[in-house]
Amino acid sequence: MDLHISPGAEHILKTLENAGFEAYIVGGAVRDCIMGKIPTDYDITTNALPKQVKALFHRTIDTGIKHGTVTVIENKIGYEITTYRRENRYEDNRHPDNVEFVRDIETDLKRRDFTMNAIAYNPRKGIVDIFGGIDDIKNGIIRCVGNPATRFKEDALRMIRAVRFSACLNFKIDEETEKGIRKCSVLVKNVSPERVLSELNKILLCDYPSRIKILYETGLMRYIIPNLCTCFETVQNNKYHIYNVGDHIMKAVENTPNDLIIRWSALLHDVGKPACAYKDQNGIYHFYGHHRESVRMAEDILHKLRMDNSSIESILTLIENHDVRIDSNPASVKKILARTGEELFLKLLLLQEADNRAKNPKYLEDKLLKLQSTYSQYIRIIAECQPYMISHLQINGRDLIKMGYKTGREIGDILKLLLDEVVIDPSLNTREYLVKRVKSLRKKRG
Repeated sequence: MDLHISPGAEHILKTLENAGFEAYIVGGAVRDCIMGKIPTDYDITTNALPKQVKALFHRTIDTGIKHGTVTVIENKIGYEITTYRRENRYEDNRHPDNVEFVRDIETDLKRRDFTMNAIAYNPRKGIVDIFGGIDDIKNGIIRCVGNPATRFKEDALRMIRAVRFSACLNFKIDEETEKGIRKCSVLVKNVSPERVLSELNKILLCDYPSRIKILYETGLMRYIIPNLCTCFETVQNNKYHIYNVGDHIMKAVENTPNDLIIRWSALLHDVGKPACAYKDQNGIYHFYGHHRESVRMAEDILHKLRMDNSSIESILTLIENHDVRIDSNPASVKKILARTGEELFLKLLLLQEADNRAKNPKYLEDKLLKLQSTYSQYIRIIAECQPYMISHLQINGRDLIKMGYKTGREIGDILKLLLDEVVIDPSLNTREYLVKRVKSLRKKRG
């Protein structure tokens, strides 16, 4: 089987071979080539020791020299080159205590996570596939190399990676591998929040983001976002819903565009519902105030995952407003625009659409028509530069100070009153009218 690899990768392989060493492309790049995809990066494995690799190339970085990894820069692209190795004990279920360099490719492949990533390729020597990785790729199977529990005890992050590969490649996790995840799920607590967040982000940006439910099905979720587990156990017995809270969330995530902020918002928009569940005398469930509880929980979850503050703020804004009814009249649209800003307003409409598509389809058409009408009103407001924030007024606090106003509260109240007027009638947003209006208000107040 001939695979197409980049000129830079080919040059590195030839350089190592011409110096008397073995060298192979390995891991995700080989998998992608077999699947007909263009790799985004290349890992290379060789029997050359790190110092021998460094001696052969002009630009190198000691990426992980202790574990045998050197990054070689070719045409401004980094290629990680790692010496064949065997990894010994993993005290922290994440990093090997030490590694032992070996001389053969087969031993190196035995340490890898999944069969589809344990395939090596050299254009002149062909493919080395000792675990049936090619067959697993063709069959869409994610299978551990060797004993799954052993692989996951070595590196607990591999369990989340299995879910990520399922979501990104549309592969099924092998039964024994899934059993291994269930057995070792508690070990994910040893993975740093930053690495967990990175994998969750990748899952949510995949083509099948609702596969994140596998984290719940395998027991991983209770150690990552335990609040979501309760959602799958909370029914929604009312006419607007046909799924339990958890499955509704999955459907909402499934219906979002490929935008990380929107997908995180969809994932957590109803996380507070179980805590707010109320069954009335007719057996109908209500979730009063769940948006506020969801904001509170989401903030705690995202901070624990070490997400950046800017993203958290955007996600919380969307969650807080996800259930707000936005009428298609200008004043209603401007009110929400003032809360969110333009970019988040559009994301909010997309979140609300995804939320509605995850409910009872009987009411969907009417909901979508209202959202479309709201969007059309938004387009008109922006196109006509209609004011909806105090900063849009043709008068400001400094002007009011010059006109005799002194306290910040009084100035704020006047500006808000002026904004209320121009929101209703944008033609009033002229400096001449607003100055005249302020003077008339000052006279009334004595």
